Amino acid sequence: MAKNLKQLTTLLADATIWGKLDQTIEAVAHDSRKVVPGTLFFCLSGVHVDGHDFIAEAARRGAVAVVVERDVSNVVDAAITIIRVGDTRVAMQAIVPCFFDYPGHKLRMIGVTGTNGKTTSTYLIRDILRKAGYKVGLIGTIQTLIEDKTLPIKNTTPDVIELQSTLAEMVNSGMEYVIMEVSSHALALNRVAGCEFDVGIFTNMTQDHLDFHQTFENYIDAKAKLFRSLGKPGNTKTGKTAVVNLDDNAGAIMAQNAACPVISYAVNKEGVLTASNVAVRETGSNFQIKGPFGTMELSLSITGMFNVYNVLAAVGAALAEGVPPEVIKQALESFTSVPGRFELVQAGQPFTVIVDYAHTPDGLENVLKTAKQFVQGKIIVVFGCGGDRDRTKRPIMGKLAVQYGDVVLATSDNPRSEDPEKILADVEVGIKEALCADNKGKIYEVIPDRRQAITQAIRLAKAHDVVLIAGKGHETYQILKDKTIDFDDRQVAREVIKEMSDNG
Repeated sequence: MAKNLKQLTTLLADATIWGKLDQTIEAVAHDSRKVVPGTLFFCLSGVHVDGHDFIAEAARRGAVAVVVERDVSNVVDAAITIIRVGDTRVAMQAIVPCFFDYPGHKLRMIGVTGTNGKTTSTYLIRDILRKAGYKVGLIGTIQTLIEDKTLPIKNTTPDVIELQSTLAEMVNSGMEYVIMEVSSHALALNRVAGCEFDVGIFTNMTQDHLDFHQTFENYIDAKAKLFRSLGKPGNTKTGKTAVVNLDDNAGAIMAQNAACPVISYAVNKEGVLTASNVAVRETGSNFQIKGPFGTMELSLSITGMFNVYNVLAAVGAALAEGVPPEVIKQALESFTSVPGRFELVQAGQPFTVIVDYAHTPDGLENVLKTAKQFVQGKIIVVFGCGGDRDRTKRPIMGKLAVQYGDVVLATSDNPRSEDPEKILADVEVGIKEALCADNKGKIYEVIPDRRQAITQAIRLAKAHDVVLIAGKGHETYQILKDKTIDFDDRQVAREVIKEMSDNG
C-alpha cells in the first residue's frame, strides 16, 4: 500500500506544502496512537479533541508528514513535511482511498440505508450471494465479516481509514462482493468516500437521529446521497440499480435521486416486487412474492411484517445482480436469524422471551405489532431510550409501549452522559399520556436498573405471555456515564429464568 507523498498531494486542490515530498508513505492515521514509522498524520478538529494538539506525539511515533488546517510551524520538527489545507477531513477523504488503491472500485458494493431493517437485509443478501457461489464480505452494526472471519466494529459505518483498510483486506482475501449498512451519519459526513456502490437499497424512513440532522428533510437528503452516487459521473463500474421501498413515502424520493434502473418493492402497493398472502407466526412466516420471475412461494424461519420488507429488499438486490430466482428461494428458506433481531430466548420457560434491537418508534411498533399477532396472553414490554440521542422520540416510544403492551417496564438503555432518571422522565411523559387515552387496566413501572427490570418482567410472566426486551438486541455492553459494563439482554434473561427454575 506504500505510496509516494508527492503522488498523494496531487489529489489536493488547495494544499500549501512545506518540506520534502519525495518520500514514501507507509501508513495513514488520524489517531496519534495508531501512528507507525512512515505515517501521514491527519490533524482532525473534533468536538472534544483536536488532532493538531497531538502532532508532537505523532512525530515521536514516526509520522513523516502532517496534514493541518492552521499554522503549526512552531510545534513541528523541521524534518516533517507540513501540508496545509482548508479542511483536513476533506483532504483525508481524498487521499485515503487512493492510498489503499481504491478497493471500493474492485468489489461489487451493495449499500443498504434506512432507519430500520438494514442489518437483517444485509445478512439476507449475504446468504443469497454465498448460496450463488460468491465470496462475500459484510460491514454492519453487529460485526464485519470476511466470509466467516469476524472483525469487531465501532460504528454502523466506520470512518474512512478503517473502512478503506477493511475493503482492501477484503480485496486481498478474494472477496467479490461487500454488503454494507450505510448510515445517514456516514453519508452526511462522507465516511464512504472512495466507495462506488453498485446497488443502493432503501428500507424505510422514520424518526431517528434528529439530534444530528436537525430536520427530517436533512435526514432524507442524507439518505438520498447514496442513490445520487449510483449515477455519479466518473463511476468505474456498470450495472447500477436502486432498490426502494415503495410503501414508504420517502421511497419515491430515493428513486427520483437514482439515475439508474429502479426495482421497487411493496406490500400495500404494486411494485416490481410485491408480497401478498402474508401469514405471520411466532417462529416464522409464509407469503408470496410476485415479480418478473412470476410467483415465488416462501416459507421462512423469520417472522414479522418488517421482515417481509427485508426479504423483498434482499430479493431486489439479488435480482439486480443476476442471481437466479431458485437460488434466492433456497437461500431465504434456509435462513434462520440475525443476532438480536426478534431473537427468541429459549430456556425452558412456558412463556415467550424476545430480544430485539428496536430503538426507534417505528422499530418498537413493528416488533410489538408482530408479537400482538401471535400472543395468547399478555405482552410485557421492557425498553428504554439511549442517552445523548434524539430526545423527541422518547415520549413517542412510551406511548407505543402502552398502546401495544399490557405491562410496561421503562428502564435504562445506554444512558451515556445523561442522567438515567431524566431520560426516563421524558419516556414517562408519553406513557402517562397514553394511559389517559383509553388504555385503562394497563400498568407501568419505572425501573432504572436494566437487570432488575428484566427480572421483574420475567417474574410477572405467565404461560403464553410474551416478554419483549427492546433496545439493545445484539449488544453485549451497557454504556454508562463513567464506564462501559458487560451486559447482554439475552444472557441476563437466561440467568433470571434459570434462577427462577432453580428456586422452584
